[in-house]
This record gives sequence, structure tokens and C-alpha cells, in this order.
Amino acid sequence: MEKKIRIITHSGTFHVDELLAVATLELYFNGAHPYEVIRSRDPELWKTADYLVDVGMEYDPERGRFDHHQKGGGGERNNIPYSSFGLVWKEFGEAVSGSKEVAAAIERKLCYPVDLGDNGIEPYNPTIPGVHPYLLQYIVIAFRPTWKEGEIHDIRFIEMVAFVKRILEREIKMEQDKLEGMKIVHDIYAQSPDKQIIIIEGQYPWHEVLPRYSEPLYVVKPKHQSNYWEVECVREDVYRFANRKNLPEAWAGLIDGNLEAATGVPGSVFCHNKRYVAVAKTRDAALRLAEIARNA
Repeated sequence: MEKKIRIITHSGTFHVDELLAVATLELYFNGAHPYEVIRSRDPELWKTADYLVDVGMEYDPERGRFDHHQKGGGGERNNIPYSSFGLVWKEFGEAVSGSKEVAAAIERKLCYPVDLGDNGIEPYNPTIPGVHPYLLQYIVIAFRPTWKEGEIHDIRFIEMVAFVKRILEREIKMEQDKLEGMKIVHDIYAQSPDKQIIIIEGQYPWHEVLPRYSEPLYVVKPKHQSNYWEVECVREDVYRFANRKNLPEAWAGLIDGNLEAATGVPGSVFCHNKRYVAVAKTRDAALRLAEIARNA
């Protein structure tokens, strides 16, 4: 029988970086080579590893060593130091995700915040003191055993590797499909006679595409799992709530007949209080709402 590839990381408390690093290696070897994952603090056992992750005080990808705790760390890119996840992804990300584009997108979305957090660098500044986004690292912490549950770290580690591996699989799939869909949206924009109101006949990922162009204000598109249509505002930054142009203030929070009366558009259904989206029964009604909003 083929000898199992040995992946070793540290025992005890687990962190999001080595969980994702091990998950990346599992995805790389799964179906191609048998492997085993061992958790240990024994330096003699570390010597037997084909891949040593987050321990060993050494970064040498040719020898399968992926640690960042040594003096000088494991390097950095864009002023972001590597954690074990970033180092493993740097080596295997393209092979696991299928392309340089997808690997780079996963690095930005997953590696950067994980690498920052594991190196003691805040990845964000809270706008409200004491209120923080619920990050992946907090999910991992929630699965660590409490002081009342005993030393079951190895059991929880196995659960969490499977969990983060599934997240990684989904993020790869999402990025692969997003890149394909974004190319479609670029073509839709290029062919659109009206560059401010873009009609998209499907659920294509437009949020990161249209802000790259200066003109788009609104998107008119079918509503998910519905026969209705919606008007959605284009934002300068997909991660912030600032719209290029809000829907009219008089529409905020109105539904059905009240919205129809305010807009003069039969088939108007709903406008969100924050004025970033409105819903109508038909494509033509949604398009009319967008035209009124533009001229308001």
C-alpha cells in the first residue's frame, strides 16, 4: 500500500490559520494520495512530517515546512505578514483552486484577514466602540472546549478542519463562478445603451463590476426566487453602504398602494427604509422606478 503522507501541526488550542492550512493540504491530496493528520508538540515526531504546519520555527516549502513564528517570520506581501495558512496557500492555492485568478481572490478574501489576525494585527477599525463583526476566528473560538468540557481539543480540531474545508470549497466555487459571471456583466455594461441604468436579465454577480465604471447608478434585475423585479443602487464600494444615488426619500419604507401613490408607478411593491432597493411586480415597472429615481 502507498505510504500515507504525514501532515503534522501542534496539539492543544487550535487557531483558524492552521485549520485552514491543514484543510488546504487535505484538498490538495484528497483523492490523489492517502494522508494522515497528526497533532503533537513533540519535536522528534515533527521530524517525521512530510508537511509541518504552524510549528517547527522554519519556513521551507521545498521541505514541507510552513511556520511563521521564527525570528523574522515567514515573510510578507502587501505589508501583510504570512501565517501558516497564507504560506500553505501561497504554495498550493493555485493547484487547489484551479487558477491564479481564483487563488488570488481567495488570498485577498480569506488569507489576508486570517494572516493579519494571527500575527496580532487588527484587520479593521470598529466604527462603534465595542461592536465587532463576527469573524471566522470567533466561530473557531466557539468550538474550542470550555474549562468545563475537558481536554477534547483533538476531537474539536477534527470537526473544525472539516468545517473550514467546506468553507474553503465553497469560497473556491463561488470565486470560480463569480469570475465567469463578472465577464458576462462587463459585456452587459458594454452593450447597454443606457450606462446609468443597467438591466441584467439574471442573477449575475454585478456588485464588484459596475462600480469600476463611472456612470451606473441603478441595476434593474429579477428578484431572487420570485417573479418580481427590483431596482438596486450601485455602490462605490461593495463592502460599504454608501450608494452613488439613493432612491427618493419619499419612497422610504412604503409598500403596495402607498408606494404606487408616491411613485405613480402601478405594480410598485416595496422600497427599503435605507433606500438602496425597491421591488416591483414587472420589469417595466422596475425600470420606470429607476428612471424616476435617476431624475429625482
